[in-house]
Amino acid sequence: MALCVVMTFAQDRNPNRFPKPDFESGYEYPLHQYVVPAETFLVWLDIVLLVVLMSFVAWAVIKRVVRWPIIVVSIISIAYFGFFRKGCVCSIGSISNVALALGDSSYTIPFAALLFFIIPILFSILFGRVFCAGVCPFGALQELINVKNYRLSKTVSTVLGLIPWVYLTLAVLFAVTNSQFIICRFDPFIGMFRLGGDVPLILFGGVLLVMSIFTGRPFCRFICPYGIVLGFFSRVAIWNIKITRQGCINCELCHNSCPVDAIRPPYENKVKENRNVGVQRLLVYILIIPLMAVTGGIALRLLSDPLSRMNKEVRLLEMVLENERNPQEVLSVELEAFYELERTVPELTAKVTAIQDKYRLIATYCGIALGIIFGFTLISLSVKRSRKLYEIEDSKCVNCARCFSYCPQNKGQVQVALQSADSQLL
Repeated sequence: MALCVVMTFAQDRNPNRFPKPDFESGYEYPLHQYVVPAETFLVWLDIVLLVVLMSFVAWAVIKRVVRWPIIVVSIISIAYFGFFRKGCVCSIGSISNVALALGDSSYTIPFAALLFFIIPILFSILFGRVFCAGVCPFGALQELINVKNYRLSKTVSTVLGLIPWVYLTLAVLFAVTNSQFIICRFDPFIGMFRLGGDVPLILFGGVLLVMSIFTGRPFCRFICPYGIVLGFFSRVAIWNIKITRQGCINCELCHNSCPVDAIRPPYENKVKENRNVGVQRLLVYILIIPLMAVTGGIALRLLSDPLSRMNKEVRLLEMVLENERNPQEVLSVELEAFYELERTVPELTAKVTAIQDKYRLIATYCGIALGIIFGFTLISLSVKRSRKLYEIEDSKCVNCARCFSYCPQNKGQVQVALQSADSQLL
């Protein structure tokens, strides 16, 4: 239907260039013609709304120190970017577009995808992860249903926190080699926004939402590859979120309220470690980073051939060779197209060889990067900075602003908080 509308519109605009076909059956064209919807307008509306919503969040958490705008933005984001725009274009999926554009000079990245990738990064440099607060429909969906926060251990959180890095690495690898956009293909929430799709993925999204009720944003923390990109730039944000403009009284209420465990407690509350032991462990970690980088590069290079099966040409060669060995009576669509186009096996083999060579090279670099990231993660666990007050870890904070209402300094209830802290100690 959409194709017919486009053809009709094009013919009406330029009948000499696109003449109407002359049917011999006596068909008569309808009098009423339909104009193609202004998709360009919606794209610009997407971009404008993205900027406006992030600006609104930044104003709320940086300037006003209030949470209610996050709820408003979350509802708007779910309604518009989620159900109305069907979750596309999204900043998370734009990672694949950018990676393909960097790896393939013949690919022209859509303007909207480029802006959706860049604009949240620019905002994170200025204000932290305001995009994650509620502008991202995936994060907004989890934010609105979260009612309880069961805290995971630091070890479990750290291990699960490595998954987004692996996911990001594979997404870049498959995009640069022009194989697949796995972020879009395996999106757990897109089926919900489109009210249909791959059943296993919808079920997986449902599981994530159920988990979101009891623990803060599992998708954002342990899956989302774009979140770690924004977290990286949020470390150097010019204006970061502050729990309170008053002095911290170490009541621990903000720490307990944070759904993503982004508020770090003072080290004075913990048993101190011998300094020499900590320094020795740190030196060991620094020395093994090159080893981890080399190991990661070799491991991913060895996996490059199996991973290359994500490329349609590699899979096609396997199907052709299998058909040559055991001819099939009924050919698949891919095989029919191969033979109809009169492609040859040597030609396809040469193309696949080039693809697999590219996989090996890029997989090696990606493996080295992963090894370095794992090494620095170990170092971050070893380094213990002197901290006397509760502080926000900017790379993890999603600017949800839940901690604002829990801080007694924001309510003028210092005495109540002190009494509560004393009762817990007793």
